[in-house]
Amino acid sequence: MRAGLTVTGLTKRFGDLTALDDLSFDVAPGEVFGFVGSNGAGKSTTMRIILGVLAADTGSVGFGERDIDSDVRRRIGYMPEERGLYPKMKVGEQLVYLARLHGLSPSDASTRMRYWTERLGVDARVGDNVADLSLGNQQRVQLAAALVFDPDLLVLDEPFSGLDPVAVDVMSDVIVEKAADGVPVLFSSHQLELVQRLCHRVGIIAKGRMQALGAVDDLRARDGVRLRVASTAPAGWADGLPGVVRAEYGETTTVYVDDTVDDQQVLRAALAHGPVHTFASEKPDLTELFREVVTAA
Repeated sequence: MRAGLTVTGLTKRFGDLTALDDLSFDVAPGEVFGFVGSNGAGKSTTMRIILGVLAADTGSVGFGERDIDSDVRRRIGYMPEERGLYPKMKVGEQLVYLARLHGLSPSDASTRMRYWTERLGVDARVGDNVADLSLGNQQRVQLAAALVFDPDLLVLDEPFSGLDPVAVDVMSDVIVEKAADGVPVLFSSHQLELVQRLCHRVGIIAKGRMQALGAVDDLRARDGVRLRVASTAPAGWADGLPGVVRAEYGETTTVYVDDTVDDQQVLRAALAHGPVHTFASEKPDLTELFREVVTAA
């Protein structure tokens, strides 16, 4: 039975700087949780507290029914934003060594090393030093190091940084597969289109506080649906229509609406002024939401 991660009331100060301010969230078994924010928002500090690298001033971190301790941390697969591998050590030897540190037998460690290097496309480089690899391949080996001992929790800090599109697809597939096995996955990324595509829920952190938290679709819908209308209608044609909050006019008019709107009435109003070339409803994407939340914080 897989367990989930619970972060409760974390506060961390560095002198006069409050890095985390009563931060709380959870990651359920089998959930992919996107942890996003600007540089300096507190993401890496949170991850380091989860890993025990830093101690919180107040608050707690739990896994299942117990606080995270050294035994639990041995079961966490961590991928740091800044690579933490030994640059002058061969890839295969390093992965076997790390697997052994997490309790695997020599035979099992070798088997898992071969599986993950092949799965991540670096099996031809197991005899090379990490320093001799491209940055993208170093990133693949770093992920293999987080996975080689079959962790119960994955914490990934900017896992897609420096990867080409093929490698992004491979890493995305691995994240989805681990979640499907019941592993909670917490990852941060500035590539918000990937966060939107992969994550069940997202937390947006700014100035050390959780500013928005919820399912991706729910967060995208919180500011309502909007209509995109490409037509020859003059500016002002949608003003005053029932359910229209505001409109931004141009070659394509963006009409912001509330739950009472009759979209067919909006379409008829546009058609009354000439041909309509496109008419579609959409939700704001995660990138737009992120900008709004961070700017307002």
